[in-house]
Amino acid sequence: MRRKLAVATLLAFTLIPVADAANPVRDVLWVALQGCVLAKKTAGRSFPCLSVDLGDGVRPGTAVLRAPGEPTHTVVMPTDTVSGIEAPVLQGSRGTAYWRAALDARHFVSDAFRGRLPVAAVGLEVNSVGGRSQDQLHIHLDCMDGDVMAALKAHGSAVGETWAPFPVALEGQRYLALRVPADAVERFNPFAALAHVAGWRGRLHDASFAAVAADPADPGAGMIVLAYRMPEASAEALMDHTCRAARSGRGS
Repeated sequence: MRRKLAVATLLAFTLIPVADAANPVRDVLWVALQGCVLAKKTAGRSFPCLSVDLGDGVRPGTAVLRAPGEPTHTVVMPTDTVSGIEAPVLQGSRGTAYWRAALDARHFVSDAFRGRLPVAAVGLEVNSVGGRSQDQLHIHLDCMDGDVMAALKAHGSAVGETWAPFPVALEGQRYLALRVPADAVERFNPFAALAHVAGWRGRLHDASFAAVAADPADPGAGMIVLAYRMPEASAEALMDHTCRAARSGRGS
C-alpha cells in the first residue's frame, strides 16, 4: 500500500495505541483493523471500517476499510494475521475466500458514483512486499486508469486462459495476462494462479497483480488478471485513485 495511505490511516486512528503493533510503521493498518474488529465484537458496529465480517468455521473473517480522505479508494483485509501476497496460506481456500470478499466489496467504490460506474469496472490489486508499506494483506479496490481500460478493450481478445505476455506495455511495464472465464470467477484464487507462472513459485514476495472485468464486448468476457514480478512491484500504478474517467462520465 502506498505510504500516503499508511500515514493517513495512522492519523485517522490516533485513538488506537500504535505502540501495541510489532512494527509501528508497517503495522498501522493491522492496528486500525483491530479497532474495527473490537467494535464489531463489543457493539455490533463496523466503524471505523465500512464493513466487518467476523467469519465462521468455514468462512474466514474480512473487513473493508476506506482510505481516509479518499472517497473511493478502499481495501479489503483478513481479520486474521496474513502478511501479504507471499503468505503460504493464500495458496489454499483462504486465497479464494479473500478474493471473493473483495469482489463483493466493489460496490463500495461504485456506490460513490450512483450508477455512473458499474461494479464490474472496479479493479482489484495487491502489491509486492517491496511495493507495499503495510504487512497485513490488503486488496485495493478502486477505479482503473482510463488508458489501461482502453488498452484492455483494444487487446483483451488476445488474452487467453493461460499466462502470456500482454500485447502492449501498461504504464511503462510489461505484464503477464490471464483470462478468468465468467463461470470461474467466484472460485478463482489469484494467489495460487501466480504460483503457476513458470519460475514464480516460492518467489511471490516480488509479485503484484491487478484484475478487472473484461470489456463486455470481448467474446471471452470474464475477468482479466495482470501481473508482474520485480523488486517493489506495484500494479497499483494501473489504478486511478482520482477516478477521472468515471467523474467525467466515461467510466461505464
